[in-house]
Amino acid sequence: MAGRGYGKTRLGAEATSHYLHGHPGSRVALVAPTWRDARDTMVEGESGLLRCLPPDAVRKWNASLGELQLANGSQAACFAATQPDRLRGPQHAFAWGDEVAAWERPETWDQLLLGLRLGERPQVVLTTTPRPRRLVRTILDHPKTVTVRGSTYDNLDNLAPDFAERVLAIYRGSRLERQEIFGELIEDVEGALWRQGPLDDGRVAEAPADLVRSVVGVDPAGGGRDETGIVVAARGADGQGYVLADRSGQYHPETWARRAIAAYHEYRCDLIVAEKNYGGEMVQHTIATVDASVPVRLVQATRGKAIRAEPIATAYAQGLVHHAGEFPALEKQMCEWTQDSGESPDRLDALVWAMTEVLDHSAASSFLHALEDSRVPAAS
Repeated sequence: MAGRGYGKTRLGAEATSHYLHGHPGSRVALVAPTWRDARDTMVEGESGLLRCLPPDAVRKWNASLGELQLANGSQAACFAATQPDRLRGPQHAFAWGDEVAAWERPETWDQLLLGLRLGERPQVVLTTTPRPRRLVRTILDHPKTVTVRGSTYDNLDNLAPDFAERVLAIYRGSRLERQEIFGELIEDVEGALWRQGPLDDGRVAEAPADLVRSVVGVDPAGGGRDETGIVVAARGADGQGYVLADRSGQYHPETWARRAIAAYHEYRCDLIVAEKNYGGEMVQHTIATVDASVPVRLVQATRGKAIRAEPIATAYAQGLVHHAGEFPALEKQMCEWTQDSGESPDRLDALVWAMTEVLDHSAASSFLHALEDSRVPAAS
């Protein structure tokens, strides 16, 4: 667990190469956030397996299948953390998992372990820049986990000569430096409205079947490198809120409209609720251009982001809202954004608009309205 540029990929590739050489006929799993990451970084990358293995050791590398065969009979196969079921059948004696903190589906770890049953001493090497994810904490807390730490500075001799001055200096003294450069696992951010622990505690595998209202929340990008927030939220018959999907990203107007409408149909939503501060009625026009049959309600942001978000954050703290699955990018923004961060929390905003809509007239409604009333000065 170390900072960016430390040499984690090379470490994993060398460890895997050593195992493949020393255990003829062995089977090894290579797991990355996506299948392309496994192929392009773990095997073919400048620090990947093909750079560490002697040329005469490789019998065949099938890039289209992600399968590596060695002359001594050992085999390595690529897997994606987005497809945990692909690990159900194969058995392995050794595994290398890269960037485990970015694995979208934590059950991949369970499926990997259940198949790690060959040989006398099955082992797994994980290489990652840390993030406050439940899976990372679970692995760190295991009594048989051995943790090696390091920072980007440990490997400066092998990086571009001006990297420290040109890049690292920008982040000096920041939280990002602690996490991305020094490889620290930072749990909570002072001033943030959410914490990862309670999010994990309230998480459910899937939303209940008896959802009574579902909406897509949209927060259009304000320009530049901002994202368009697209979050699907629902209310169950139990009166509680559930986050179903996060489809946010950097999109052109027509693209984000298509993504929002696709989510609307996929989750059988009642409407799209969108902030109109940027573009005004243009937001509604953009959606209507793609599908005029989709109902849209525009909302105006008249107060600060933190004030709008506080009632929803409190509803989370009261156990009234649950995430159906994991949404790493959304949760990262929720747990890191503060009023003075200077960043635009588009995913968070879309979540707040959507969750406010679905919790209205629910068991949480009176609770939320009481919070709202406490912040509005009484009429004179």
